[in-house]
Amino acid sequence: MLLAARAENERLRQIIKELQRYRFGRRAESLPEDQLLLGLEEAEQVEAEGFASAEAADPSMRDARARRRRANRGSLPAHLPRVEQVIDIADKICPCCQGQLHVMGEDVSERLDIVPAQFRVIVTRRAKYACRACEEVVVQAPAPARLVEGGIPTEATVAHVLVSKYADHLPLYRQAQIYARQGINLDRSTLADWVGKAAFLLRPVHERLFERLKASDKLFADETTAPVLDPGRGRTKTGQLFAYARDDRPWGGMNLPGVAYLYAPDRKAEQPIRHLQGFVGTLQVDGYAGYKALAERNAVSLAFCWSHVRRRFYELAQSGPAPIATEALARIAQLYRIESEIRGRSADERRAVRQERSRPVINALEPWLRQQLTLISQKTKLAEAIRYALSRWQGLTRFLDNGTIEIDSNVVERAIRPIALNRKNALFAGSDGGAEHWATIASLIETCKLNGVEPHTYLADVIARIVAGHPQSQIDDLLPWAYRPMPLKAVA
Repeated sequence: MLLAARAENERLRQIIKELQRYRFGRRAESLPEDQLLLGLEEAEQVEAEGFASAEAADPSMRDARARRRRANRGSLPAHLPRVEQVIDIADKICPCCQGQLHVMGEDVSERLDIVPAQFRVIVTRRAKYACRACEEVVVQAPAPARLVEGGIPTEATVAHVLVSKYADHLPLYRQAQIYARQGINLDRSTLADWVGKAAFLLRPVHERLFERLKASDKLFADETTAPVLDPGRGRTKTGQLFAYARDDRPWGGMNLPGVAYLYAPDRKAEQPIRHLQGFVGTLQVDGYAGYKALAERNAVSLAFCWSHVRRRFYELAQSGPAPIATEALARIAQLYRIESEIRGRSADERRAVRQERSRPVINALEPWLRQQLTLISQKTKLAEAIRYALSRWQGLTRFLDNGTIEIDSNVVERAIRPIALNRKNALFAGSDGGAEHWATIASLIETCKLNGVEPHTYLADVIARIVAGHPQSQIDDLLPWAYRPMPLKAVA
C-alpha cells in the first residue's frame, strides 16, 4: 500500500512538472531556429552600431570596411531590373594643363533598392466599330474573362491576397488596413469574396494534387486542430486539418515533393480511411490510433515516428534527474547520427547501412526497455513512455528494411507548422467552408514552396489560365511541380 502511494505521488509530481514546463518552459527538443535568429538579430544590431560609431571617428576604418564589403557581398540577381544612375563631373577641362579630359574607364557599383508595394489600375479599352452602310451592325472584341466578373481585382491582386493570408499569415482585416494606407478602401468582406471565388476555382487543382500524392507508394500523414466558428452556439468548434505529404528527396526518389491538406469536422478514424481510399503502400505517422484502423481495413502498412518516441523521454529528462530516460535518449541519438550520415544516398545504400549499424542498436534497445519496465512502477510517466514505444515496435523498426522510409515523420510535421502559424494569427476559420478554402489554397502554396516555385506568380498565372478556359484534361500542367509560366502575349 505504501509503495503504491509513493508511486502515485511520483506520477503526480511528474505530471505537475510536465504541466509547468508546458505552461512556462520551452516545449521544443531543440532551440527553434527562428528564436535563435531573433537573439542574433539584436546582437548583430548592437555590433553594427559599434562599427558605425568607430567608422565615423576614423575614416580609414570606414574605407577599409567598404572594400571588404565590395569583395564579399557577391552579385545581385541578374533578373532584377536595373536603373542606371550616372554621376559625372561638371567640368571636363584638365585642372593642370587646361586640356580636354577623356574617359579612361569607370567604376560601377550596384545597390539593392526597393519600391514599396504599390497599387496600379489596369485600364482596358474595347473599341466599338459600326458600319456606315449598315447602321444596326456594331462589332467589338469580346471582354476577357475575369475571376470576379464586374469586380475590380486582377488575378494578380487576388493572388496577392491569397499569399498574404495563407503564406504570410496576414488575416484579411489586417490586409484591408495595409491597403487603406495607400488610399484603397477595400472592405474585409470584399477580400473574403475574392478568396472564396479563387478557392472554388482552384478546387479541381487541389483535388488532382491529392490524387497524384495518393498514387505514390509512400506518404506521410499528420493532423492538427482547425478552430472553426460555430454560429449556432456562439463559439468555436474544433475541426481538423489532415496533412498528407510526399518527399522522396532524402533517398533521391524521382517523385517531386508535395503536400495536400484536407479539412474534416472531427478526428475520427473514418476521416483518414475516407481520405486514403485506394492508397496502397507505406504511411508514416505518429501514434494516433485512427491510422491503425486504416491499416486494418486497407492495404496500408504503418511506419511510426521515432521523433515522437524521443519526445516523451525528453520531457521526462527535462523535468529532473531521470537516468533511464536519459539513457534512452542517448540510444535513440545513435540512430539519428546514422541517419544524418546517409541522408541523400540511394535507398539501397541506406538500407545496407541501417542493417549493419542501426539494427544492432534497435536489437539492444528493445530488451533494455522491457527490462526497465519491470523495474519501475507501471503508473509513472516513464512507464507510459516505454509502453508507447514497445506497443509500436513493428512500425518503429520498419525503416530498417526499406531505404525509402524515414526514421520519423518530421517531413509532414514541418508541413503542419504554417497551418499553426496561420491559426495563431487568424484564431479560427469562419465556417467549415472557410476551413476547406484554407486547405485548398494552403496545399498549393506549400507545394510551391517545396518545389521552389514562387507562390504569387504561380497562383496569378494559374487563376488566369483557368478563367480563360484551361482544359480539364490538361489539369496536370497546373500542378505546382509541373508549373511553367505562360508566355506573355505581345500587345499590338
